[in-house]
Amino acid sequence: MEHIELFFKSIFIDNMVFATFLGMCSYLAVSKKVSTAVGLGAAVIFVLAITVPLNWLLDQYLLQPGALSWLGEEYASYDLSFLSFIMFIATIATMVQLVEIIVEKFSPSLYNSLGIFLPLIAVNCAILGGSLFMQSREIATLGLALNYGIGSGIGWFLAILAIAAIREKIRYSNVPPALRGLGITFIITGLMAIGFMSFGGMLTGGDEEAPAEDKSAAIEVIKEDINKEAQLKSDLNVAENTNE
Repeated sequence: MEHIELFFKSIFIDNMVFATFLGMCSYLAVSKKVSTAVGLGAAVIFVLAITVPLNWLLDQYLLQPGALSWLGEEYASYDLSFLSFIMFIATIATMVQLVEIIVEKFSPSLYNSLGIFLPLIAVNCAILGGSLFMQSREIATLGLALNYGIGSGIGWFLAILAIAAIREKIRYSNVPPALRGLGITFIITGLMAIGFMSFGGMLTGGDEEAPAEDKSAAIEVIKEDINKEAQLKSDLNVAENTNE
């Protein structure tokens, strides 16, 4: 259940584009055609699926305070957390270079259409954001880290695919001249982000019923608030009558 919840949450609720607005440069620049959006989105899924688990291992066994205790007790006091950004970016750059080689080898047309934005995945803030969110949210296991990386990549893929499909359609629409291009794209992105906010209540159901002690305590607090409010109204009425 935890894996399913994290997967859908990273796709819809904590979507990299619509919730945190990360990776907007590539999202806006490479979303003019569906074919290029699919290629870049697939590359982002691959990079996130590889780098988030790898960076989880680095964080757990190298970067966290006391993570080097597996080397011996004398290393337990070491804290290499200041190297997090450098190590994470190095891992991302390595994986992006691998993706670039694979795409150039097997799909030269896609490689040419993506242009400079394929190597720029290395500095795509959505990729680094995935690893940093993984670290800040203290994801517990390697499996959950892999789940989070794939889910975040799919979320970014859906976002760029949706905007690319819309931009292909509105090319033939009567858009006001002042809003053509990035103007209408920003407006559509904002509307889509509002739509994705509706997924926020998707995983709030199914909570266990609160214990009876907690219920009784909550009822007592409510009663106290009601009594305080009644007393305040009474005091206000007395003050008004006195002024009259």
